[in-house]
Amino acid sequence: MLSDRIDEWLVSNLTEFDGKHIQSVAKGELDLGKLDSEEDKKAQEDVKTEFESVLKQIKDVLGEKVSEVRLSHRLTASPACLVADIYGMSLNMERIMKDAGQLMGGMGMGRKPIFEVNPDHALVKRLKDEQDDSRFSDLTHVLFDQAILSEGGQLDDPAAFVHKLNGLLQGLLH
Repeated sequence: MLSDRIDEWLVSNLTEFDGKHIQSVAKGELDLGKLDSEEDKKAQEDVKTEFESVLKQIKDVLGEKVSEVRLSHRLTASPACLVADIYGMSLNMERIMKDAGQLMGGMGMGRKPIFEVNPDHALVKRLKDEQDDSRFSDLTHVLFDQAILSEGGQLDDPAAFVHKLNGLLQGLLH
């Protein structure tokens, strides 16, 4: 297992091992070869069509925080994640470079990640069915902030995250 902070840098410079192509699961499109039949491909297209307007609405809510919003085929238990473009730098790698003094003048900082949502997760299904724009916005921001935290990042405004999360939890009590 590659668990050291520097491992990402090492692997990003090691593109092949023993004749096998190495690719980060946290970057770019990921094809896990799950689609074996035409029925699977059709089902995936149906889900994509079903969530098309939701993805657009999420992008509108998050605005400049993300470069793209799309359905995830890499997630199983999490509602959402942030991924870098295939040639982009992950949040973890940005932190390493910043700590090493390699990101001068903000170069590389403020990247716009790709926000992927898991269409099979209960929270994302709930988001899809949400009719109240304010609750939709709050839930979207909470999912986005959770994705940042899951990646080991720090929130720009932790108090706003807590406020939105508390509001959503209070809504459950009614």
